[in-house]
Amino acid sequence: MTYLSPLLSRHGAVEAGGLDAGVAAHYGDPLREQRELARGNAVVDLSHRGVVTVSGPDRLSWLNTLSSQGVSDLKPGTSSELLLLSVQGRIEHDARILDDGNTAWLIVEAAEAAPLAEWLERMKFMLRVEVADVSDAWAVAAAVAPVPAWDQYQSWTDPWPNIGPGGYAYTGVPEDSHPGRDRPWHEYLIPAHELEAAIDASGRTLAGTMASEALRIAAWRPRMGAETDDKTIPHELDLIRTAVHLAKGCYKGQETVARVHNLGHPPRRLVFLQLDGSQHTLPAPGSSVLLGERKVGTVTSVAQHYEMGAVALAVVKRSVDAGAELVVDDDGEPYAAAQEIIVAPDAGQVVGRAGGFLRPPRP
Repeated sequence: MTYLSPLLSRHGAVEAGGLDAGVAAHYGDPLREQRELARGNAVVDLSHRGVVTVSGPDRLSWLNTLSSQGVSDLKPGTSSELLLLSVQGRIEHDARILDDGNTAWLIVEAAEAAPLAEWLERMKFMLRVEVADVSDAWAVAAAVAPVPAWDQYQSWTDPWPNIGPGGYAYTGVPEDSHPGRDRPWHEYLIPAHELEAAIDASGRTLAGTMASEALRIAAWRPRMGAETDDKTIPHELDLIRTAVHLAKGCYKGQETVARVHNLGHPPRRLVFLQLDGSQHTLPAPGSSVLLGERKVGTVTSVAQHYEMGAVALAVVKRSVDAGAELVVDDDGEPYAAAQEIIVAPDAGQVVGRAGGFLRPPRP
């Protein structure tokens, strides 16, 4: 059954499509909503998100052996991010994880909950864990600033762009000037039957997913299903910083993660694009990124930012000159695009690196 948020009945609500189908893209004024969200005066309905729980005394040690992240000692209330990879190191699931002392809560994209729960169920063996897809019973709502009226609810705070324990940053941007620092992000787990009352009690206006997506893109924050495809490895999206612990024990895909990080380079890299907004339109995700007449990548996410104008994320070939002017081609409609480095062209090959701008794991 297709999910539809009860908040779509609110005045001006226009349903989103794609990854955000089932909730509002906006409520009549996307740019105003975006400004209010950025200022901490609005909340976003993300109730279409999937929620999977893992309970039982072995839950954290079990998830630690399966995933890229070190979560065996995850403290109650601490937020983290983990990846489940293929044997080839490709991203199969990206989950926000929060533990309450009894249960690990995994927040995922809407389409990911059922397959993730099914996969975890197959991996239980004789361990003391219980897996459940509880997406129907729980809703997610988010804000840039903490919502005091929601203190009774559990909240996941995005670790991005901080370099987690065992993590590594692939950008050349000084950490204190990373644009992700302008977007603190909190996602609250709210019982589904309380969603409308919780929104009303928040004391804030509603913003749609057009607003939250614009802030995400400006923060260089990759998203499962948008920036990923069936070949994506974590290095390409700078996810080593928040979702991978380079010094933890064995897990599926670890060999690829270690080999690319230490000895090789990721074949592609994530870039931020500042688009020419003179057409007063936006290219569609999936549009080609061109260098001259040669296709070198694909636009993955695009938005109209309330301050910067038309912006996008794209995945391009590693070999693309970081200073090159690019063009986004949307079915014959060209958009000039200035790139900013998110993943550096020389990312990887850490073994033997004497120095440079890549940030090492914390001790």
